[in-house]
Amino acid sequence: MNTRSVAAQGRGQARRAANSTAVEAGARAGFGARGVIYVLVGALALQIAFSGGGGQQADRGGAIAEIAEKPFGRILLWLLGIGLVGMALWRLSEALFGQAGPDGGKPTKRAMAAGRFVFYGFAAFSVLSFAAGDSGSGSGSSDQQSQDITAKALGWPGGQWIVAIGGVAVAGAGLWIAGRAILRKYHKHLKMAEMSQKVRRAVDITGVFGGSARGAVFATAGGFAVAAAVKHEPDRSKGMDDTLRSFTETPVGPWLLVVIALGLVAFGVFSWFNARYRKV
Repeated sequence: MNTRSVAAQGRGQARRAANSTAVEAGARAGFGARGVIYVLVGALALQIAFSGGGGQQADRGGAIAEIAEKPFGRILLWLLGIGLVGMALWRLSEALFGQAGPDGGKPTKRAMAAGRFVFYGFAAFSVLSFAAGDSGSGSGSSDQQSQDITAKALGWPGGQWIVAIGGVAVAGAGLWIAGRAILRKYHKHLKMAEMSQKVRRAVDITGVFGGSARGAVFATAGGFAVAAAVKHEPDRSKGMDDTLRSFTETPVGPWLLVVIALGLVAFGVFSWFNARYRKV
């Protein structure tokens, strides 16, 4: 057997491993874990809207801390972390071998999958670190992290441009997320034919509403990053928690945050539908 045949056989084995039942189970567990986190973040944001929130932190760190306080909380965190590991590995397989569907092998889709692998890998690490006892890892404030990163970047040569471009990219990603949700682009990734009419209606309600709310949060956070770059003030940069709190400063008061918070809960439920119906 020549070298080329061995390489082709190796690639085939790797692709079969990427399409294995274990990877599929990991992806579905990951969607389930993502759903739990978004539902909790939305619930924490609702508390902030109605009561000011106090020390509540409406981001992934706040959700992790909330789970840890419950009975068997550490066990739940281990399960969530393992689910996120499954999501990260699935995204890695997409980056290496392409996504499901006729256009899944496009370089742009593979690059996006690689970015998602990094994101979910970091999220899994933070959750598992907290579950293992490192309370300073998973539950850190997203606001402080954002400001620290912005301050460091602003100190680099051309730092203002770097932060501004990053902010525009995040804002653009938010608009892209919201636009795809409104246009129901997620239909091509779901097994729509297997859904009853009632389930399909629920998927569309949570998908459109949840995706739009999630996109609005990203777009607003990106806008704050651009403002931090223009003013050269890292404190203007905001993580998810402060971004959500900023919605209470609009003319409609806390009610805009209520809508966004309900949207994040809806996105969590939509993630659970993905756990069941996603084409993997």
